[in-house]
Amino acid sequence: MSSSGTRRGLKAGLAAFVVMAVLAGCASAPVQEMSDARQAIHAAEEAGAATLAPDALRDAKRLLTSAERKLQREAYTAARQDAREARRRAAEALRAAQASSD
Repeated sequence: MSSSGTRRGLKAGLAAFVVMAVLAGCASAPVQEMSDARQAIHAAEEAGAATLAPDALRDAKRLLTSAERKLQREAYTAARQDAREARRRAAEALRAAQASSD
């Protein structure tokens, strides 16, 4: 094999390694997102969202449950999306509960 062929092979191998490293980073479990969603739901509950913003809180809990199921199946990207949406809905419930209690 010529030196230019060797260089091309090394470049291709390096490119493949970089792609795999990026994909591996994306495929990690969404630990932080799950924690954020749980904390947001807890804060909403503490603010009275169960009675003051029940729909948003219910949606947040449903999304978190969905994220947990996807996490068990190692569907990390989908679990991450559901966890982020759960946090968003819980934050809405918290804001609504706080606005209602004022």
